[in-house]
Amino acid sequence: MGLILNIETATEVCSVSLGKNGQSLLTLESSEPQTHSSTLTSLIEQLMAECGFGYQALDAVAVSSGPGSYTGLRIGTSAAKGICFAADCGLIAVDTLESLARATREEVPDGSFYIPMIDARRMEVYTAMFDEKVNCIEPKSAKIINENSFVNYQNTNKRIFLSGNGAKKTMDFWGKNNIVFHPVFCSASHLTSLSENQLNINNFCDLAYYSPDYLKSPNITISKKRL
Repeated sequence: MGLILNIETATEVCSVSLGKNGQSLLTLESSEPQTHSSTLTSLIEQLMAECGFGYQALDAVAVSSGPGSYTGLRIGTSAAKGICFAADCGLIAVDTLESLARATREEVPDGSFYIPMIDARRMEVYTAMFDEKVNCIEPKSAKIINENSFVNYQNTNKRIFLSGNGAKKTMDFWGKNNIVFHPVFCSASHLTSLSENQLNINNFCDLAYYSPDYLKSPNITISKKRL
């Protein structure tokens, strides 16, 4: 049982939440695009002040580990490591797709499958598939989504819930009644129970060597002015 600062920066949402004994005390979020670097620190300071805790009270800092935005994950990880070093507490990594799947199941528990999707540009998403107990049955990967994606599950009577900011890409060609988009998106509050579980078994990351799960290399372009 402990006090955990949860940080979610894998998508366009910059979100922080303070969890105590597996329950979220307060969550603060900003969805303003491309402001994670300037917003995250102020959100954390506001969160700690409003909850009345100093950083030394933290037992751990949990960070959404990806996959997701390369820049967002780097910003979240850097902030988390800095606080862990300063407060002398442990770092916990929580899989972004699993946290989305579990949050979706909490809201709609009657699904047979849960498919969280995180936007990876164009028609590509980071995704995985989870069963009704949120066991991962198809490992995370970067997929180009089309009408044939997860085709073995489309023509069944099994209820499939899609969630995340990449899931809406499927709505143009997945018109099946058994496939439902449920509006759950990345939030630091979704990390709370998972990070508490990791704290209870002392499953901490190596502060010096931890790196987010980017899943693929960043999309880096060279300015034409330099050519």
